[in-house]
Amino acid sequence: MVKSDYKEINKEICNDPQNAAYTRCGIKPLYSASPKAKILIIGQAPGKKAQDTHIIWNDASGIRLRQWLGVSDETFYQSGKIAVLPMDFYFPGKGKAGDLPPRRGFAAKWHSCLLKTMPDIQMTVLVGSYAVKYYLNLKSSAKLTDVVREYQRYLPEYFPIIHPSPRNQIWMSKNPWFNAQVIPALKTKTKNLLKI
Repeated sequence: MVKSDYKEINKEICNDPQNAAYTRCGIKPLYSASPKAKILIIGQAPGKKAQDTHIIWNDASGIRLRQWLGVSDETFYQSGKIAVLPMDFYFPGKGKAGDLPPRRGFAAKWHSCLLKTMPDIQMTVLVGSYAVKYYLNLKSSAKLTDVVREYQRYLPEYFPIIHPSPRNQIWMSKNPWFNAQVIPALKTKTKNLLKI
């Protein structure tokens, strides 16, 4: 895979009429793809801070995500071994209860072509309900708590987790098994795949 392939895909994303309003404002799509990637992280969409700084997972949620994975900032951002494809590559705006959801159809349009450039992905971490339900082909009524509790059913290809947002602190306190069982398993698998 040569660099020009990634540049061409990026150019197509920027030139897509669906993203015209962002491109006109000088906002670039926010994702990370690498031919060396072993682990892929799929979340919902960049937050406002991430988009403004053009740094993926550049917020409190990102700090917690890296803690859950057991990786340093350097490994996460610079090793090329971790790729990030949100369900939408642009901040969708604010809603009444947090950020708006990723735009429908965005992942279906762009993920497949980028996944073809990353042939060595060994595990995909699905972060939050949008990514989990889309990639595991679940009904909208499926409960994320149940899916995450049964994460072993989806291994080795997928590892579903909740979103690391501080808003989920109450959920975590009600579900202590997540910190006790799921996070240690995620750290172990990450360490083994990245050989760190």
